[in-house]
Amino acid sequence: MATTKTFTYSHTIGFLAATGRGFTNPVDMAINSQGVLYVLNRAGPETSVRLPSKRVTMCTVDEQWLGEWGTGGHGDGEFWWPSSIAIDSQDRVYIADEGLQRVSSFDKDGTFLNQWGVKGTEDGQLEYPSSIAFDSEENLWLTDSGNHRVQKFTKEGKFISAWGKRGSESGEFQGPWGLALTETGDVYISDWGNDRIQRYDTDGVLIEEFGGLPEGDAIHRPAGLAVDGEGNIYVADWGNERVKVLGSDGRLLASLRGESVDSTWAADYFGVNPEEGQLRTEADLFPELDPPARRDREISAGVEGYFWGPSAVKLDGEGRLIVVDSLRHRLQIFQIN
Repeated sequence: MATTKTFTYSHTIGFLAATGRGFTNPVDMAINSQGVLYVLNRAGPETSVRLPSKRVTMCTVDEQWLGEWGTGGHGDGEFWWPSSIAIDSQDRVYIADEGLQRVSSFDKDGTFLNQWGVKGTEDGQLEYPSSIAFDSEENLWLTDSGNHRVQKFTKEGKFISAWGKRGSESGEFQGPWGLALTETGDVYISDWGNDRIQRYDTDGVLIEEFGGLPEGDAIHRPAGLAVDGEGNIYVADWGNERVKVLGSDGRLLASLRGESVDSTWAADYFGVNPEEGQLRTEADLFPELDPPARRDREISAGVEGYFWGPSAVKLDGEGRLIVVDSLRHRLQIFQIN
């Protein structure tokens, strides 16, 4: 049984860019069978100048930019509050949208294929879908955050089942966000409003819950999460501006704050904009903030290397942890030791 886990910061992908080689408030990402990273950019607020930034960026883990597709709007294949992205066995891309209450599907190049979903509280209807994931049978699972439940669909959008209700008791939810499925059939949910992770079987029977950690280690407003083959849980601890790693028994194995330096994309930009590059060189990216007792959010806002608004975590199957660092418009990559 692991007693701790260690991580080595590898590199960063991205920086702020309205379009092109960069990100704008990325909220989630997925990896296809060819190793292509699809990064979902939410890019609020919803103004005309921001709409082209609501897009999917395609790149590789070694920072090769492959292109982008999508735009903001209410039409077929457009995005308003895109929240989650998942990829099926045929490399088709699925995107959940909290604003439009629907799931849209695309081919690997971003060509629109289909969409489904309608706002409501009945079975199969949606209210702020926040995370989606495929199981081994290609069923699409979804955290229906506004309805405080989990739903299961075929990937064509046919309703299969739903469970959960609003509350703080075991087996209840307050705005569930993250969703992770294991090969053994377990369903892990990050219960945002109740500051905990819950583990279920595929029929919605609660197995256990995690979150009763000592003060200082406790999870606050958990967002996206991932689970490895040993049952270790990686969670974007949004409220604490960290990534927490829990063992299969719920013990804290690691707490990451972020260690980012400039990405290659950012360095290239500053290379052709030398005045900005000079200011960047002179800036203190890891200042000692006074007083030290400031809230974590204020500290992360002032220390650029730290996570600021971590919204999703992914394991790439190659021993890497990828953190979607939303308010810093980047991905931070760590090697799992």
